[in-house]
Amino acid sequence: MEQIDQLRRYGLFDASVPRFTSYPPANRFAKDTGARFYSTWLRAVPRGAEISVYVHIPFCKRLCWFCACRTQGAKGQSPVDAYINVVLREIALVARQLPDDVRMTRLYLGGGTPTILSPKTMTRLLTRLFDTFERARDFEFSVEIDPTEAAPEVIETLAFQGMNRASIGVQDFNPKVQDAIGRSQSYAQTHDCVERLRTAKVHSLNMDLLYGLPHQNAFSLVDTLDQVLALQPDRVALNGYAHVPWMSKRQIMIDSDALPSCETGFALSEMARQMLHLDGFSALGLDHFVRPGDNLILARQSGGLHRDFQGYTDDHADVLIGLGASAISRFAQGYVQNQPATTAYMSEIGAGCLAGSRGHAITAMERLTAQMIEHLLCRFALDADALTAQFPDQSAAVSDAVAELLATYPEACRRDGAGLCVQKGFAPLVGAMASHLDQYRTNHMAQTAAP
Repeated sequence: MEQIDQLRRYGLFDASVPRFTSYPPANRFAKDTGARFYSTWLRAVPRGAEISVYVHIPFCKRLCWFCACRTQGAKGQSPVDAYINVVLREIALVARQLPDDVRMTRLYLGGGTPTILSPKTMTRLLTRLFDTFERARDFEFSVEIDPTEAAPEVIETLAFQGMNRASIGVQDFNPKVQDAIGRSQSYAQTHDCVERLRTAKVHSLNMDLLYGLPHQNAFSLVDTLDQVLALQPDRVALNGYAHVPWMSKRQIMIDSDALPSCETGFALSEMARQMLHLDGFSALGLDHFVRPGDNLILARQSGGLHRDFQGYTDDHADVLIGLGASAISRFAQGYVQNQPATTAYMSEIGAGCLAGSRGHAITAMERLTAQMIEHLLCRFALDADALTAQFPDQSAAVSDAVAELLATYPEACRRDGAGLCVQKGFAPLVGAMASHLDQYRTNHMAQTAAP
């Protein structure tokens, strides 16, 4: 890449930045925004509104060392079934506070390992969800699938219940890399799982890869990509591994000396991008790649592409209901996260209470900042006209943000009308730009609020 020296000078390899799947990021949620806000915001959802629903299944039979998600081990079905019984109670508690005519436009099962559920337990969960929330006309049902824990009867159950999108975690097929991250998953297992999904007529298949893993190099990543492309996925997510052992204790099992440098990891990601492009994929935002004609490309063209906890999406619902331990709900007013610990979550729901434990009530200025960051991550631009139309009383703040980014990244941005566009070759900087914009707006808000 010709701009590598400029990217280096702008600090791309010096510090990690948030992925901004929410704004403000979840690490800024506070305990004073919990169940009380959750109940109020649920009751404020308009009648007839379309909502999305996310169900977190925190259990895995093995705990991969690289994973920073809230998960725990489960050797048998008993704790899983007990947990789902509590989720069923939470569905009822939440539904009582929502209008009875809301419609579900998206359903996501994530984890953890959702496919750890038995067919009977999965059927109970999905039947309750579909009995509670009417499906919208454009309803989509997505499930995270671990090929090593995806029995044929579970996939059949999910397909029968309407699953039409599946996401398979691969990370890397190289045995040495897999040993270093505590994940054993063969190509044969993955191939068989894909075949079962295709036979079940699941029409969209996403595969998740990581770069920057221990012992990973160009040869191992090329080999992994060759195998992934042979499986003909419809979407690919290519994310950088975040080594944060102070947050995710299991990552202490990973030898940090075996991790590639930030610049080497970046070179690996660029190589993967080229391979995906040659295979016909189009890059979408920071880390997603899709086939021509994909709904996400159409959403980008129409301005309907968004970024949320599941990554890039065309989900237009303003409300996301998070069910299960640590799940996050999103409302126009802000965010609420359930109790992170499974025992605490089950105790709250068992007592007949909502499990919201922390969150954030978003201010008008933060709402504008969130939109500007989404513009950067989804459009590689700040559309000042659109932002000013959406926030007419904050046009000066939009102009200030455009001027700040142009001054800070003069080679990476160019003015476009009243807004700006990111120059070709500088797309990897949009995360850093979003982080800079976040810090700039946060400091500005603190200064204007000071007496």
